[in-house]
Formats: sequence, structure tokens, C-alpha cells
Amino acid sequence: MKSKSLTTWIVIGLIVGVIVGFSFNEMASAEFNKVYAKDISIITDIFLRLIKMIIAPLIISTLVVGIAKMGDAKTLGRVFSKTLFLFICASFISILLGLVIVNLFQPGAGINFVADTAAAVEGMVEPVPFSFKTFIAHAIPTSIVDAMARNEILQIVVFSIFMGISLSAIGDKGLPIINVLESLVSLMLKLTGYVMLFAPLTVFAAISGMIAERGLGVLVSAGIFMGEFYFTLALLWIILIGLAALVVGRCIFRLTKGITEPALLAFTTSSSEAAFPGTLEKLEEFGVSNKIASFVLPIGYSFNLVGSMAYCSFAVIFIAQACNITLTTGEQITMLLILMLTSKGMAGVPRASLVVIAATLNQFNIPEAGLILLMGVDPFLDMGRSATNVMSNAIGAAMVGRWEGEHYGEGCRGKPKAGIEPPVSQATSA
Repeated sequence: MKSKSLTTWIVIGLIVGVIVGFSFNEMASAEFNKVYAKDISIITDIFLRLIKMIIAPLIISTLVVGIAKMGDAKTLGRVFSKTLFLFICASFISILLGLVIVNLFQPGAGINFVADTAAAVEGMVEPVPFSFKTFIAHAIPTSIVDAMARNEILQIVVFSIFMGISLSAIGDKGLPIINVLESLVSLMLKLTGYVMLFAPLTVFAAISGMIAERGLGVLVSAGIFMGEFYFTLALLWIILIGLAALVVGRCIFRLTKGITEPALLAFTTSSSEAAFPGTLEKLEEFGVSNKIASFVLPIGYSFNLVGSMAYCSFAVIFIAQACNITLTTGEQITMLLILMLTSKGMAGVPRASLVVIAATLNQFNIPEAGLILLMGVDPFLDMGRSATNVMSNAIGAAMVGRWEGEHYGEGCRGKPKAGIEPPVSQATSA
């Protein structure tokens, strides 16, 4: 199925899902809708399981080959330092933007939320205090097999970096392994193409089930909060794409157009993991070299969740406002720094945003029961966060490639290096 055709079918699945879900919600009983949402979710579960089946071997093969082809440790260190610098800046911008917008619009003012007991959210999330020991324990794998079985992306990335460096160090002896891994990349991308054929049906199932059970009313009742957060995400897109345009050039808009399909898939499934293979393919079609794209993108999935970070700062202040708690400027600056750390430590944790929010509320003596205010709309907000994470990681890879001297064609800054194929050739080979 061609890319444009798949995008069209995904949009059709989205529209039909909204219509069917709304029809069931209006005409069927609440019990029927609950059963329908539960039963049809098996389609979404199957698709996400298929995607997760692909993620680990795809990350290992692409990242190891990318690192091995970089050559010396100096090049690897340079690319890694640029990647880390870029992701730290993006994290700072996203968290700060969330704080600014929520203070400007005050969506929680006037709610006057009071919970009888903090046990109101017992079992919903488990706050985990951040510590350097906890982060290291989560990041370093004890077994790559265990990390792959649990799809711990951060641990898989750490193993792949060590393996890639080791392959590069042993020189020609590592070529047979590199050739096998290159074949594995091609195999996994072909397999991804087959899995993606189920995407339109998955989108229909996810949207129709959600709206049938919850209805469009939940969007209306929390419309102000949701609208202001999506406004924050829109500003974040504009800022990050604008900064990327300054570095890469006008051709960045060609990338943002090409990344529409993976971002739409992430939006409708609320999973940025589902968009990983498609994002990698679109980056190579745009002209980002395989060694840069396969190195930056997996790291971004652990360290560059800008949509989620903006949501954390926005949601914490929203709950404080709803509970009539005023945080000083100094406390909010402290919160920004804490979120810069805890958002990295929670990579790969289920319902990570809520876990980070719960931990942050605890730090500032804000009632954790305020999480109740987010539970009803969090699935809808997660859609926007996931799409934003995909976009940010894609343009981040393009920026790192540009800093490494890559050229992406007409409208881009810089000149092609001698011996580097133009983007069209890369897209064909991909």
C-alpha cells in the first residue's frame, strides 16, 4: 500500500470511528458501549503488540549499524554531544512553555477542588521519587534478553551503543555481523510495511471504542483545559519547527509534511512507539543519513518526550490552581529543574506522564487526589503528546544531521559534501 494511500485510509478510519463511536454512545446502552469498547480494543492491542514485536530488533540493528559506520569514537562522541545538547534545550523549552501558558490562562482557577482523602487515587498511579540510583538502575540492563522482552527502550539503546562501539573497535572482524544487521534492518522495514496495513482498522477501533464509552461530552466538559493544552502543543510545534528552519532551512517543511503519516498514527493510537518505524523511513526519504537517523531517533524516544514534558508542567500547575494552591516563581523554577530530571528517569514507565506528575505533586505538597481531574481526559491529551514527541524527534534528527554537514536538497542550508548521494537516491535505497 502506497504511503499516500495509507494516510488516506488512516484518516478515513479516524472519521468513521468518530461517527460509529458517537452513534453507539447516543443510541446504545452504557453497558453495551462498555462491552463494545472492551471487545474492540483487542484490535488495537494486537496492532500495538505487533509494533512492539518490531521495535527491539529494529532499534538494535539500526543503532548498532549506525554507530559502527560512524568510524572513530571522536565522531560518535561529537554526534552524541550534539544530540544530548539539542534534547536538553528542547526539554527546557517544552517545560517552560507549559508553565507560561498555564499561568497565563489559569485553567484551574475557580474549580475549588477538594478531595476527602488522598486514597481517592489509590491504585491509579504509583509515585516513584526520583534518585540518581533509581535512574541508573532503570537505564542499565542486567540482560538484553530481559530488556527486549519488556521493550525497555532506554536499556536497549544502552546495550546497542556498547555493541556498536565494540563492533567499530574490532574493525574488519566485525563486518560479517554488520552485514547481518544491515540485512535485519531491511527485513524489519519490510515487516513493518506489512504490519502497517492494519493501521486504518486499528485507528477505527481505538477511536470508536473510546468515544462509544466516554462520548463526545467528556471533550466538551473539559474543553477549556484541553483546548488550552492543545494550544500549548501548537505553539511548541511552531517554536521547534521555526528553530529547525533556522538550522536546516526551508526544506524542514518538507520533512514536517512527510512526517504527517507517522504523527497521525501516533495521535490516533496514543503511542509514539507505533510511529517509530515510519518515522525512521521518512527521515531517510528526506535525506538524513541512516547512521544519524538510527542513532538520534532511539535516543529521542527516551530523552526527548517534549509533548509529555509540556503536559507535566501544565498539569501540575493546573492541579495546584484547582486546589487553590499558589506556587511562587522560585518554586516553579525549581519544578522546571525537577521535571528536567524526572522526565528522563521515567522513560519506558507505563503511563509515564501521570507517574511523573504524581511524583512532582508530592514534592510540592499538592494533593495527589488532584489527579482525578486529569483521568477523564488524559487519553485524549495523550494523543497530542504522542504526535508531538514524534515530530520533535524527527526534526531533532534532521538538525543533528545538518550540524554534521548533511544537505537535504533544495531550500536547505549548506552544500552537499563530495561523495554524498542526494536525498532522492537515499529514499530509493531505503
